[in-house]
Amino acid sequence: MPSHGTPHTADSLGNPLTLDDAASLALVDDFVMGFLSTEARAVNLLALAERDASPIVQAYCATLHLFAESREAAANAQPFLDKARAGAARATPREQRYIAAVQAWADGDIGRAIALHAEQAREHPRDLVSVKLGQYHCFNTGDCPGMLRLALAALPAAAEVPYVHGMAAFGYEQCHLLREAEASARHAIGLCRKEPWAHHALAHVMLTEGRLAEGLAFMQGVSDTWTGLNSFMVTHNWWHVALFLIDLGRDAEALAVYDEHAWGVVKDYSQDQIGAVSLLARLELAGIDVGARWDDVADHLRQRQADHVLPFLDLQYLYGLARAGRPEAQVLLHNIEAFAPVAPVSTRAAWQRVCVPAARGLVAHARGDVAGAVEGLGVALPRMIEIGGSHAQRDLFEQLYLDALVRTGTESALAGAQGLLQQQLNGQPESLRLRRQTNAVYAQLGLGQLTAR
Repeated sequence: MPSHGTPHTADSLGNPLTLDDAASLALVDDFVMGFLSTEARAVNLLALAERDASPIVQAYCATLHLFAESREAAANAQPFLDKARAGAARATPREQRYIAAVQAWADGDIGRAIALHAEQAREHPRDLVSVKLGQYHCFNTGDCPGMLRLALAALPAAAEVPYVHGMAAFGYEQCHLLREAEASARHAIGLCRKEPWAHHALAHVMLTEGRLAEGLAFMQGVSDTWTGLNSFMVTHNWWHVALFLIDLGRDAEALAVYDEHAWGVVKDYSQDQIGAVSLLARLELAGIDVGARWDDVADHLRQRQADHVLPFLDLQYLYGLARAGRPEAQVLLHNIEAFAPVAPVSTRAAWQRVCVPAARGLVAHARGDVAGAVEGLGVALPRMIEIGGSHAQRDLFEQLYLDALVRTGTESALAGAQGLLQQQLNGQPESLRLRRQTNAVYAQLGLGQLTAR
């Protein structure tokens, strides 16, 4: 006979669970621990969708559907949320709050979702699924201090869990607290060598500090542990490997990482797609011939013409389509312009004030209209954090802006490019990519004698 949430039923972190069937616990734990460790086993929970109507099981299934980050995701998640809410009266207060937070996400009310996750972190700090999901929303809205607050709220109660240190590390790094970020990441890895999110946080620190050869060696040295991960985590960590290779001038190896690890795991998934777009763009900006690779990516971006889940995603879908010369790029640009004024209130400003001008600038760049690229991206760049993404990811937009400035070729544009490039090179003296680009600008400015610096 099924048990109805007996007090001793709890997940691996000790959070009490209201389960209709105690046999469901193993798959619930697959979700909880798989989500925290970015392992593919998290999706195993979907096998319970039809046979266990427990509110928390249904809410976790809804979470997985929402992570598809597609225009159908909210509609696909809603039946599970309906079941979760219908049974919420028999759930624990922790479970009830989690259900409400996921419903807010599905409704597009990200501000409410973040507030509920923050409350959960204070009341139930070992609900690390809620903490990580709250961090995801903060990340997507550019709220880096919010990411850090969530992790630090959970840390005292879950200090033995490596993944909470990885979450703290990324929060610190996005707040530019690099020493704390490195210490937290190394502590996480000390507790569990296979902690890919901590590897990722440390890669960010090393890239930011210009420790390029060290960062490459570190990431390659732990890459043997990147097994059984979800496609985002494995492709994104290899994306970071490729960034180090590009800056170090190891072009053929960077292209091989793209072909063998960064594109092709789950080609229909949002994060795999934007990783491919941004990596191809970076390869090209570094002077590497990518051949016909844009065409394959664009074939998988055609489904994205009306997604509008996150502005950060839409911009990269748009550039990929435009760079491949696809007519769908114009459709997506029009759709972004039409959606922005009616976007959910909590993200409307990011869509209108950042995404729209950036979108126009990206299409212009892809079509060789350097003046249009400088105009659109120049308007958007000062507020680009509002659309989310990490510093390393948003750097793509600055690289494209810089490329357009240089190609404009006017004295004022080159002067602006010099200032930006030299500061970047100062911070990353190992970067052969930046050295080449800076030297080219000095030559155009008639300052060729400075190119040896």
